[in-house]
Amino acid sequence: MEPFVEVDPTNRYGRYAELLGSGAVKKVYRAFDKEEGIEVAWNQVKLRNFFDDEAMINRLYSEVRLLGSLRNENIIALYSVWRDKERDILNFITEVCTSGNLREYRKKHKQVSTKALKKWSRQILMGLDYLHTQDPCVIHRDLNCSNMFINGNVGRVKIGDLGLATIVEKNQSAHSLLGTPEFMAPELYDEDYTELIDIYSFGMSLLELVTLELPYSECENVVKIYRKVISGVRPEAMNKVRDPEMKAFIEKCLARPRARPSAADLLKDPFFDKIVDNDDDDDGNFNS
Repeated sequence: MEPFVEVDPTNRYGRYAELLGSGAVKKVYRAFDKEEGIEVAWNQVKLRNFFDDEAMINRLYSEVRLLGSLRNENIIALYSVWRDKERDILNFITEVCTSGNLREYRKKHKQVSTKALKKWSRQILMGLDYLHTQDPCVIHRDLNCSNMFINGNVGRVKIGDLGLATIVEKNQSAHSLLGTPEFMAPELYDEDYTELIDIYSFGMSLLELVTLELPYSECENVVKIYRKVISGVRPEAMNKVRDPEMKAFIEKCLARPRARPSAADLLKDPFFDKIVDNDDDDDGNFNS
């Protein structure tokens, strides 16, 4: 019997020692929900890392509160949150995706059909449409293949890590510079942007899923990426996209802000014409 390393204050959730992932601010462990009999993810953020950064602590709290209010099958669900004052750790329990993030999953499965990529794309856009139509609008701000997750046995894709998400009042632009350089829209660098930055990031993520290459991997540093992005120079990976329909669809996502479609617009694109979520011939399903 695998022992729990710790349990939550209600004794419902137990954490195992196995680490599922770790990022700049949090560690994610495998855990178990005794009440439902399901595996979950136990996220831990050491608040003492930010003891002098009240803004960061507030941002973490707002991330968690935000996650708790969202309910959509393409967004990672949050089940519980509490603060361990003695150890100064913020704990929260979220849904777990059995096959991990899309970046790792795609590396593992080299043979993925265009149909499967379209199915994944459609689900990501459905998640984004849900976020962007909240009132106030929720912008993810750091969308990339490492924070989109998949249950590979059913091909279900979910957006996670809303850590940099910001809630922006309708018709207002957000003002702060955060994200992963390769995936950041040009207007983000001007710190004057709308939810359409997520569409740009989605386009770059799709480019990575198609080519198995990080956008702008030809650039040696962030400055060079920045120069290319703001001058509208596409990543060299674009030359590897053989399918003209796929290439045109990615280009739509990377268009200048005024010409860039919304998630709702893209979901109506002919690109998805023959794609249904759970048809019998489901290429999105891979079992390793």
